[in-house]
Amino acid sequence: MKEFEIIWSNQAKNSVKEIYEFFKEKPLAVAKKAIYFSKQYQPDDINPEYRRIIVRDYKLLYKENNNKIVTIDIISSRQSPEIFKNI
Repeated sequence: MKEFEIIWSNQAKNSVKEIYEFFKEKPLAVAKKAIYFSKQYQPDDINPEYRRIIVRDYKLLYKENNNKIVTIDIISSRQSPEIFKNI
């Protein structure tokens, strides 16, 4: 099995912190509902130079380069699609 080094951009780290801060104030049942995997590991339809993983209402954008996966950002998929074009 191929091994990858995962590299988190500063933007992605900040996004994870914001998501954590949002959910830590919610009841556990609400947080558990957020962890639902649907479409995974696909080229992004708005910005095809990235791949995406969609987890409930969040889109994780990443690039694969050799044996590295670089996370670009984690964005609420409830936002306007126009925001994704600026990444």
